[in-house]
Amino acid sequence: MQHDVHHDALYYPSASRRMTTFGKRGMVATSQPLAAQVGITILQQGGNAVDAAIATAAALTVVEPTSNGIGSDAFAIVWVNGKLHGLNASGQAPKAATIEAMKALGHDRIPSHGMLPVTIPGAPAAWAALSERFGRLPFAELLAPAIALAEEGFAVTPVIHQMWAEAVHTYAAYDDPAFTAWFDTFAPNGRAPQPGQIWASPGHAESLRAIAETRAQTFYTGELAERIDAFSREHGGLLRKEDLAGYAPEWVDPIGVRYQGHDIWEIPPNGSGLIVLQALGMLDQLEESSDTVETLHRRIEATKLAYMDGFKHLTERGAMAHTTEQLLSDEYLKSRAALIGEQAVDPTHGNPFQGGTVYLATADEEGNMVSFIQSNFHGFGSGMVVPKTGISLQNRGSSFSLDPDHANALAPHKRTYHTIIPGFITKGDQAVGPFGVMGGYMQPQGHVQVVTGLLNDGLNAQAALDMPRWKWVEGKTIEVEADFPNHLALALARRGHKIVKVADSISFGRGQIILRNAESGVLQGGTEPRTDGAVLPL
Repeated sequence: MQHDVHHDALYYPSASRRMTTFGKRGMVATSQPLAAQVGITILQQGGNAVDAAIATAAALTVVEPTSNGIGSDAFAIVWVNGKLHGLNASGQAPKAATIEAMKALGHDRIPSHGMLPVTIPGAPAAWAALSERFGRLPFAELLAPAIALAEEGFAVTPVIHQMWAEAVHTYAAYDDPAFTAWFDTFAPNGRAPQPGQIWASPGHAESLRAIAETRAQTFYTGELAERIDAFSREHGGLLRKEDLAGYAPEWVDPIGVRYQGHDIWEIPPNGSGLIVLQALGMLDQLEESSDTVETLHRRIEATKLAYMDGFKHLTERGAMAHTTEQLLSDEYLKSRAALIGEQAVDPTHGNPFQGGTVYLATADEEGNMVSFIQSNFHGFGSGMVVPKTGISLQNRGSSFSLDPDHANALAPHKRTYHTIIPGFITKGDQAVGPFGVMGGYMQPQGHVQVVTGLLNDGLNAQAALDMPRWKWVEGKTIEVEADFPNHLALALARRGHKIVKVADSISFGRGQIILRNAESGVLQGGTEPRTDGAVLPL
């Protein structure tokens, strides 16, 4: 009698190595292989990089629901016809969301779960806006692969299983009927699907089909908006159909700094890309050192100092006391860089923690490239799922402060400080390529490490992602991955850093990179070894 061989999909006693990937006609890199395959299929059907990004993003709501969903926010940086365009599709707080309302409900801070931290989701509107302005194929065709995946099901991948199991544990702690729909949708047997187990979501498919047919209007003014409104009212939420109906994503000009002869671009606030640019700007003020420990110490210190400013100043642009130009001025960055000394400093702001986000990068043979990110914030988000729709709602509003004097204080129709940040590199008038590292407050730190790896250390796209990462947590505490070189950890400790080695790498971010060779046009891509990622070429 034959028996199936059972393998542990999360057990790897030997280190793996993957090579950087090259392609000529196009490329898609993201955190789940089926989603990358969807993007490549769209390119093969004549779609451009924007079409591929939309299709990949929609597919990710199905195959990686642990990090994003139809109820997510999104940001994008798009290179089309030799020019960069930014899209901010983060949603505002509901009109009824006031500090007074939260305190009247007995809260001194906004809860992480339930309906109260739910803000207006922007992802469906982002897909429609990108398609309308830059897409080539019909919008409905772009969502068709995601619909098929939701209807027919897919085999769950290992890292996504791991995050799914953590979510089951998190939401099981609530004795609240509001969470019933989450369990009905994502854990009907009270447990997460195992690696390799088939999971399907017919309700998710129906919602995506309605979004495809209406170019997302149903989500903001139609039947899905009505169902979101009804669920919110039933479970004490503040989000209403009027909030959804008034929503539109914002086209913005990316902000950037010159670094190592390249321009590094991010989305302006309320996104936290400013932190990346400040850190790189500080490093650019310092003379390069040939000492590995000194170089690493400076990168950590610059990132910490940038975070001090980020946590203090970043919020909706109109509510900021200082402009991005002031915070990125050479004079100001020089004064901040002067604070970097031999020993670790003890900053006063921030306590970074893990988040739930998906990032993707696409490129086509015409030279178009997309850096796209969407997120439910903490894993599945609020734990709120509109029954029989597959719509998991984000908990982005939990980032707001209930201190009225704080820059990021809650206010009606205000956008909160946002962790998700797509990145892009250009040189002269040429696109070098999109990059991103998902993972909550790890994201700016991951951007700094990837950019310095590429431009200072001369690493290829895959090697830049493979490098052992560090993560500032708070004060002088730096977490490092288990394979972080011990001699560097000891050297940093002698400089006053409190080094903590962490066995599991899942909290150190998950990134993707696509770079284009200016002379040959050949694409080079890397994908994240810390997740189930794939980079597929044409």
